[in-house]
Amino acid sequence: MSAFDEAASPETSAAPVRATVRQVPDRVSVDGIEATWNNTWDENKTYAFDENTTREQVYSIDTPPPTVSGSLHVGHVFSYTHTDVVARYKRMQGKNVFYPMGWDDNGLPTERRVQNYYGVRCDTSLPYVENYEPPFQGAEGKSVKAADQQPISRKNFVELCERLTAEDEKQFEALWRHLGLSVDWNRTYQTIGKDAQRVAQTAFLRNLERGEAYQAEAPGLWDVTFQTAVAQAELEARDYPGHYHKVNFHKADGSGTVQIETTRPELLAACVALIAHPDDERYQDLFGTTVTSPLFGVEVPVLAHPAAEIEKGAGIAMCCTFGDLTDVQWWRELQLPTRSIIRRDGRIVADVPEWITSEAGREVFEALTNKTTFSARQVVVDGLRESGDLDGEPESTQRKTNFFEKGDKPLEIVTSRQWYLRNGGRDWDQRPLRDELLARGEELDFYPDFMKVRYANWVGGLNGDWLISRQRFFGVPFPVWYPVDAEGEPQWDAPIVPSEASLPIDPSSDVPEGYTAEQRGVAGGFVGDPDIMDTWATSSLTPQIAGGWLTDSSLFNNVFPMDLRPQGQDIIRTWLFSTVVRSHLEHGSLPWAHAAISGWILDPDRKKMSKSKGNVVTPMGLLEEHGSDAVRYWAASARLGTDAAFEVGQMKIGRRLAIKILNASKFALSFATDGEIVLDPALVTEELDRAMLAGLADVVEKATASLEAYDHTRALELAESFFWTFCDDYLELVKDRAYADGASVPGAAAVSARTSLALALDVLLRLFAPVLPFATEEVWSWWREGSIHTAPWPTSEVLRAAAGSAEPSDLAAAGNALAVLRKIKSEAKVSMKTPILAATLAVPSAAQAAVSHSMVDVKAAGRATGSVEIVDAPADADLSTQGGITVVNFELGEPPVKAPRN
Repeated sequence: MSAFDEAASPETSAAPVRATVRQVPDRVSVDGIEATWNNTWDENKTYAFDENTTREQVYSIDTPPPTVSGSLHVGHVFSYTHTDVVARYKRMQGKNVFYPMGWDDNGLPTERRVQNYYGVRCDTSLPYVENYEPPFQGAEGKSVKAADQQPISRKNFVELCERLTAEDEKQFEALWRHLGLSVDWNRTYQTIGKDAQRVAQTAFLRNLERGEAYQAEAPGLWDVTFQTAVAQAELEARDYPGHYHKVNFHKADGSGTVQIETTRPELLAACVALIAHPDDERYQDLFGTTVTSPLFGVEVPVLAHPAAEIEKGAGIAMCCTFGDLTDVQWWRELQLPTRSIIRRDGRIVADVPEWITSEAGREVFEALTNKTTFSARQVVVDGLRESGDLDGEPESTQRKTNFFEKGDKPLEIVTSRQWYLRNGGRDWDQRPLRDELLARGEELDFYPDFMKVRYANWVGGLNGDWLISRQRFFGVPFPVWYPVDAEGEPQWDAPIVPSEASLPIDPSSDVPEGYTAEQRGVAGGFVGDPDIMDTWATSSLTPQIAGGWLTDSSLFNNVFPMDLRPQGQDIIRTWLFSTVVRSHLEHGSLPWAHAAISGWILDPDRKKMSKSKGNVVTPMGLLEEHGSDAVRYWAASARLGTDAAFEVGQMKIGRRLAIKILNASKFALSFATDGEIVLDPALVTEELDRAMLAGLADVVEKATASLEAYDHTRALELAESFFWTFCDDYLELVKDRAYADGASVPGAAAVSARTSLALALDVLLRLFAPVLPFATEEVWSWWREGSIHTAPWPTSEVLRAAAGSAEPSDLAAAGNALAVLRKIKSEAKVSMKTPILAATLAVPSAAQAAVSHSMVDVKAAGRATGSVEIVDAPADADLSTQGGITVVNFELGEPPVKAPRN
């Protein structure tokens, strides 16, 4: 906040503030003002964070870093506007606002975009090519097939990822600036940048040292298309067509068969047990016995487990390693053997497993090797049909199947070596951590509060630790190498870690201490960890990355823990929770005090807008057509946590509001005396003026309370409702008095009106500034110094001093009296300029004093040239219509004669 802003506000100045009206345009417009004010804000560093500060002065925001591997849509504009309203309000409250912008540019989305854009794919076996140029420059939409993509080295591929994201970031920044985000553009970061890599790798090494990060060879969800592991938080359950197959297993004593129903007969060779509920009376005699699988002749036990569903199918199921997550649960809790037959590419393994010992079984499996699961299913079903072990024909069904949120094929469960981070999900050995993280959720203030339960439900429903490794290329590499033994095998359980001082490192090109580059991949040498971190493993550290955790301790101490995390509701389970986990493990605290959760944008059919559904709207056209303030108005009209419809009509209302602010301001400033306006509450002497200011004081107090509660929508509603009453009633009522019939020296009544207009304008502009930054800054520049966005937030003290004991309802009473006088002319279908020679108004007793005090203004605005009497309204007057004021009788004069046109 500038020194002028401290001194020039009525709230902070004992002496009356004198403002100079410099230049008010003849014709006002909101068109094109975004570029003007963005340039000015840049030049003046209006939104720059001041590092010479204390933590008490700072309000810090953990701004969501948008994924730059694509285009922004109107949903981004919606939620980021909510955050910007908070930032602008806190800045006007005198806070030193830390409001950076990050770019989330690593991970799978960027890789896919680069593959399509440049027509390339990564092949880690290829050497690096200097000055490589890809076959395409912007091939999006041409669907370059994988077979037609040019294979390139990992290093070349990563360079193309960095090149494209740099261009995308420029476009994103241009749109954010056009929207008016009050970000400090000198404080940006990339989730793939060197600083981010150092933070992510340091945090990982500390997790590893404390035993919070670990490796495990375990079953996990796997996307066969992208060839990468997938975490629980990245799952989408989708309907998928399938068939139920009734398959007979043979009792070991030859006494008959046991029928199961399965949608995945191709996994029959991977069966390790049949499982039923312990209370299912049908299978009590079978528990503890064995059965033999059809076709493959493998003996498996019949076991009991409470997760088996009595009412589903036959009530008994085959447990395969692995068909679904329930199989994993049974395998782990019943300590069953591992008999995996699906490879990472989604095909059946090439060799016959050792547990299939019969010649007939091995022959059947030979026919399955290297086939896709779809083709293998056909072979098994045909074999079951031929052997008589298929009861009837398969029955069609729709089943819920797990997909990677960015994938197109159902996930498989394969066994692989992966990195995990403890998150309370393995409750049999981590119950204290789960309870601690649930307690963190209770400690965090959610806006709206009901979002808290989503966090609690997610933590309570976790069934495993956080899988943080990915088998991709563009991301933060794990800073780990492994020694290679004399037989040439990597020793995965003996990782070699670098010092923190050497970070960031890339184990695929850097060499661990004590080794040489020639020892890479040879017996007695080393290998680098080939995996990268999950994108959330980096994004979960945005407070540390943006706050300078490892590079600027002074800054970090002044911004962390941060004040606000704004985000969408759909990533509470990922971004919000993972950030809480990292902060809890590293700092023993929450990463922020408040979480503001935005709702979704719905299309006209009330469906969520998303890129995958193809119903999104790109925002730049909207900003250019309606103006940024108008689009921001639409966004701010929706409360946190509430889904909002995409409504161009609401944007049109916002544009009308912005234009009305310009016009009303122009009128209020037209009464400057010798170019000067004195904001002196002592000059307000008329009851109508005082009533208006009393109402505005109420609005300031309520709007401030709403913004403190992160209810920007209520604050906007209050300011907007008052503003339209101010324009429709107050301006009309005081217009004649303010003009003072052109007197060179206005009297006290005129001065009161002019001063009240200026005081109201001064406050209203600041109330609207967080939502409509461009229009309010434009008007502020006409008569005030500095930026409105660093001016103090208005308080009610000066307004109360000017209002005295006046009641806000007095303005409504005067407005209702004017409305009924105008209604006379409207019903008579005569011009509003027609004089009223006499009238009698029936006014409820509670409003009579107010109407009497305002009668001079009411008569002038209503063109009542004769007497206007006030009588008592009937006891049963309808107070809902014009406050119960009615016209008893009246006499109209002659309408004015229109001057002839030349």
